[in-house]
Amino acid sequence: MSQILIIEDNLRIIDFLESGLQAHGYKTTAVNTGKEALQVCQDGVFDLVILDLGLPDQDGLTILKALRGQGHTLPIIVLTARDGTQNTVAGLESGADDYITKPFSFDELLARI
Repeated sequence: MSQILIIEDNLRIIDFLESGLQAHGYKTTAVNTGKEALQVCQDGVFDLVILDLGLPDQDGLTILKALRGQGHTLPIIVLTARDGTQNTVAGLESGADDYITKPFSFDELLARI
């Protein structure tokens, strides 16, 4: 069973993601700040990260760059409201493996996972 870390500050989205992913056999851990995300990544073993860019304490791109700078190679899917080519390119160039904008289709997210 794959372990997915959800880094998201919106509790409704966290609940939606956890319910859907768990229904499809994934284990999930959710945090809602960048500080928690960096700590949990040091402590836990994850197969995938779903990362929001609009976190309350740090920009998600900062978290993404920090994880890559620490040598984490796990797949990271950015899931954010920041749309547009410039934002997508910035996310991918910062180390994201995929970039999905909100609102999103859960079936599409599953296919990308």
